[in-house]
Amino acid sequence: MFRTLFNVFRIGELRNKLLFTLALLCVYRIGFYVPIPGVNTGKFISNDGALGVIAQYLSLFSGGSLSQSSIFGLGIMPYISASIILQLLSTVVPSLEKLKKEGEPGMRKINEWTRYLTVGICIVQGTWWISTLLKIDHGTSVYPLVHQHFAFLFVVMGVTVLTAGSLFLMWLGEQIDQYGIGNGVSLIITAGIVSRMPVAMESLWNGSPFADLWANCWTMGVGKAIQKVFDVQSSANYSVLVIVFLVLAFVFVVAGSILLTQAQRRIRIQQAKHVRGRRVYGGQQQYLPLRVNHAGVMPIIFASSLMMIPNWGSTWIAQTYGSAKDFPNFSPVALFLGKNFNNGSYLYELLYVGMIFFFSYFWNTVQFNPKEIATQLRDHGSFIPGLRPGKRTADYLENVMTRITYVGAAFLCVIAVVPNVVATYMLKTGNEAFLISQFLGGTGLLIVISVMLDLVNRIEANLVMRNYQGFLESSSAANRLKNRIRPGRGGPGGGDTDRSSMADGPTRGLPA
Repeated sequence: MFRTLFNVFRIGELRNKLLFTLALLCVYRIGFYVPIPGVNTGKFISNDGALGVIAQYLSLFSGGSLSQSSIFGLGIMPYISASIILQLLSTVVPSLEKLKKEGEPGMRKINEWTRYLTVGICIVQGTWWISTLLKIDHGTSVYPLVHQHFAFLFVVMGVTVLTAGSLFLMWLGEQIDQYGIGNGVSLIITAGIVSRMPVAMESLWNGSPFADLWANCWTMGVGKAIQKVFDVQSSANYSVLVIVFLVLAFVFVVAGSILLTQAQRRIRIQQAKHVRGRRVYGGQQQYLPLRVNHAGVMPIIFASSLMMIPNWGSTWIAQTYGSAKDFPNFSPVALFLGKNFNNGSYLYELLYVGMIFFFSYFWNTVQFNPKEIATQLRDHGSFIPGLRPGKRTADYLENVMTRITYVGAAFLCVIAVVPNVVATYMLKTGNEAFLISQFLGGTGLLIVISVMLDLVNRIEANLVMRNYQGFLESSSAANRLKNRIRPGRGGPGGGDTDRSSMADGPTRGLPA
């Protein structure tokens, strides 16, 4: 592994791309701590109300910092929302669908419209957020002078700053795509998610019995201090068993997420034979890979966005009216929602699971077109053995995708529900519990794993292209590759060339 890392920095082009990407991510993290002028950041961070819950929830997968009201508060989420909206519209609006089929010129026009739509979404979200800041705790989150005399100018300035910050992040992502390595927008979101890990680890350490181990060794002695660490009746928030469970759960969920992200259902495709003169062309076998989790992280994002409404409503009801005796003017339905639609409650998680299944099939219906794939296979002279080209092939692909989507959606539900259940029934320490458990699953973990796998694959491709050993390639495979490309004893192209590499022909590099 260390030799591979050394090889990464030996290649000048790859080294420059990595350093450029890291430099732009550092610029993003610096802007993360620059507050909006006029915002009393200390007062706002201490706010644990319903608005604070929404801010923490949105900032989890936006790459921004609404909880601190920084200039990058909206993050990159407006651009992602605009991209998703146009991507969905391109399947139902004929003009957008025509542009999408035109290739690069059409995609350039769609990207231009995406930027315009991003500005509109930033203005709407920024206006709502800045206007709400003026109402939190009678203006204590905003400096009194701004709140009393310059409220309108403050709203205009705040919306302008938030919009400019979001557009600047969009520009950073495009620069990473062009001059760096990896997907720029995804890397910005990943940087925002990973930055919370040290805070979560510090909270877990401070609440564990290991936090006072050094002090107890001086006062009690080493033996009693270690005995206190493993004491079941310890006053620490997180016992040793809880910490061991969190570590094992983290390893299991990460491994399962990687398996879910990489899992494929490979369908064998036979290419038709063509006889031209005395030569026979074609007749080769290839594979059509269908991803088990074809929708990616989108079902969790859609379900989380909609579930935020009852979550916010229940939080507002609980904090505004307190206990059940304070509900004399509310209907039983409102009381029921206030009690049962919080993170970790049974009905909340049940509805959450149902929405993830729904959006998994909805996204596949919108994005996966079996008729178009069947038509392309027929036009290229390929077919699935045992099936006639055309409608039979399309029906078969649709049935396969329906079955594997059920498996992918079920695994997504497990990953999405685990953090809420662990935070509610095991940790029980308020907002710190959700801060720690968010790395056991959910949107953030899937985004980080998907982006890191994509980044490693791109670095791997650059290394292998230059005959270096990559991260995912074993030493034995690297030695076989060297033996293949080594010339024979009789000179270049001599008789010792590996015949197995020549036998693969055009199918080399295709999924096996």
